[in-house]
Amino acid sequence: MRMRCAVLDDFQDTALRSADWSPVEDRVDIVAFDTHIADEDGLATRLADFDIVVTLRERVPFPGTLLDRLPRLRLLIASGMRNSVIDYAAAERNGVTVCGTASAATPPVELTWTLLLGLARNLVTENNALRAGGPWQSTVGADLHGRRLGLLGLGKIGSRVARVGLAFGMRVSAWSQNLTEDRTDEVGVELASSKEQLLSDSDFVSVHLALGDRTRGLLGPAELALLKPTAYLVNTSRAAIVDQDALLAALRDGRIAGAGLDVFAEEPLPADHPLRTAPRLLATPHLGYVSRANYATYYGQAVEDIRAFLAGDPIRPLG
Repeated sequence: MRMRCAVLDDFQDTALRSADWSPVEDRVDIVAFDTHIADEDGLATRLADFDIVVTLRERVPFPGTLLDRLPRLRLLIASGMRNSVIDYAAAERNGVTVCGTASAATPPVELTWTLLLGLARNLVTENNALRAGGPWQSTVGADLHGRRLGLLGLGKIGSRVARVGLAFGMRVSAWSQNLTEDRTDEVGVELASSKEQLLSDSDFVSVHLALGDRTRGLLGPAELALLKPTAYLVNTSRAAIVDQDALLAALRDGRIAGAGLDVFAEEPLPADHPLRTAPRLLATPHLGYVSRANYATYYGQAVEDIRAFLAGDPIRPLG
């Protein structure tokens, strides 16, 4: 009996073109969905006839209540080797094998700098004015050289962002709850004495932390109030690390110069969401991982995961 594989959230219609699926096509029918299904009932209905699901990043939660409603599901593949929205215990209870793929650090690093530079030089405002025949040079950009870049997190992505900042001649400092001076010395940046010091001293703040109990809501109203009115905040990590309502208020009141966001509490962002019209905001639709090379890795290794599962020897297990 042939198996069926669902590929979720293929918004750009690229999943089947990003990898060679022929090694499994003799045993598996592959169906890619280009629209997002947000509610659990809709997912349970849509996925009821599938044995394999390939999910993109952490956009679609797989709680126990959903997994219990998918008795046919046998293999769940997540892009990346960490996924916080899958109930692994429920997957095991339901006989579902969960596997991952590699995920490159360079695309989110590059997007972080895209947002930071776009904010600093008011690129959207100036581009729109130029194309519409508006004013010539209506803004004055913020300098990077000699300014302080504060990083919340200095892991695989944060450390690469730091090195780019150093190349621009910025003074770079970092903080996280377990960050040590040995680590900051290794990267060549300063260790902030506290989160509060980093926020109050920095001209640009960029978030590069994993989401967990200690980081959820890490930047709330009190923390955002520490930022200079000339400071910019960039978040390409996880939306829940920054209090969304507090950030909206800070942008609307002009208490910070601007923010760059690539991650949101609800994705895709609803058409009427206030972030779509917030002032001083440069936002992208979660493009941090979206690159040709990364997609080739995600879907190429998804094919490998399927082949290994069919051979009875799963690879890259998660849980």
